Amino acid sequence: MTEGWQIARLWGIPLRIHPTWLVILLISTVAFQRDYQPAGSGGDLMVWGLAFLTALLLFVSVLLHELGHSLVALSQGVRVRSITLFLLGGVASVDRESATPMGAALVAAAGPAVSLALAGLFLALRVPAGQLAPGLGQMALQLGLLNLTLGLFNLLPGLPLDGGLLLKALVWQISGSQRRGIQVANGCGRFLSFMALGLGTWMLLKGNGGSGLWLLVLGWFGLGAASRQSQLLRLQTVLKELRVADASRRRFRVVEASASLRQLSQQRLQAADPAPPGTAAPGPAAPGSAEIPGLPPWILVCDRGRWQGVIDDGPLQSLPVQRWDGERIGDHAQPLASLPSIAEQAPLWQAVLRLDDPEVSRLLVLSPAGLPTGTLERPDLGEVVFSRLGVRVPPPLLALARRHNAYPMGLALAQVARSMLTSGEVQGGEAPTT
Repeated sequence: MTEGWQIARLWGIPLRIHPTWLVILLISTVAFQRDYQPAGSGGDLMVWGLAFLTALLLFVSVLLHELGHSLVALSQGVRVRSITLFLLGGVASVDRESATPMGAALVAAAGPAVSLALAGLFLALRVPAGQLAPGLGQMALQLGLLNLTLGLFNLLPGLPLDGGLLLKALVWQISGSQRRGIQVANGCGRFLSFMALGLGTWMLLKGNGGSGLWLLVLGWFGLGAASRQSQLLRLQTVLKELRVADASRRRFRVVEASASLRQLSQQRLQAADPAPPGTAAPGPAAPGSAEIPGLPPWILVCDRGRWQGVIDDGPLQSLPVQRWDGERIGDHAQPLASLPSIAEQAPLWQAVLRLDDPEVSRLLVLSPAGLPTGTLERPDLGEVVFSRLGVRVPPPLLALARRHNAYPMGLALAQVARSMLTSGEVQGGEAPTT
């Protein structure tokens, strides 16, 4: 979650406030005002001031909780993109997870440790603060109990809570599989979410609307997080099981080395203005290279049945038109090795990592013999992944992805593939080529 307004930056981490935070700030202020009112803490203005200050300090405590996670993550070389306060508390957005179970456990434990330390601090300040003003003593007590609750609640053993992350790290350490740790902790999180929904419903029926509604919100949030985690596991499985050949298309044309640059120019015109549906496109287009929106096809050079190289528009731009008829394409071809390539038997997650390079827009797919068999682009890769997940990408969204050479519907495959690599789910980051 990176939406919202940036209010500050600490240790290079942007601190953001989501619009829903304003709602919970208002609700918290009203709730604290009711707590202070019977205590006779002063006039209405004083009561509302204490309530608002308590709500602000509570969210400062939540911010410090997330900073605890973030600073430990930074010490492990993990980049923290932002910390955002929202309706249900706070969340730190990181580039990747810790690479070891111990590292993951330390990051997870840091937040509750901060909350419990703050609880001890506020409870210790209760008496001296109360001597200054009764309202301050009550505020210190409130904040101490709230931080104690925050710390203990987050230690419940189910994702997405910190206790779930600790459970995941423990199972990861014992089993040697981070995936197994996620499955166990996610299952516990789903169970706790159903318990929260059941208890919340019971409390609503008993007339305790506020607490019951809050438990229902937490339960739905937990179930949503569990569902997203399950989808992530499925996505990782797909990236491991599918091969490059499953997603590649034959997005290249073939010309003979003996052809002239004039013919190359005609090829480029055909690529820019494909034949209407139902008509045959003139010229020696490779079979299966039907024009689709997106990047223009590569033009590969073949010399009497042997692959010679690839040619771009450079010769057309550097040579006068009058010389095009007398210049052979083969004399201006670059080696195929100049193109970014990947073996067709490589797993799909390796292709995702290769395409994560901003300089790489497309990969040439090579057979075990080193011969070109197709190309791979981000939209094609994303479409195949969605298909394996049972999701059909709407044609307009797929066309939009092709125009921008992006994964359909914002699918964050690069982040998933990097997390698989850093967690040890897969080994080796280089995709095999020939």
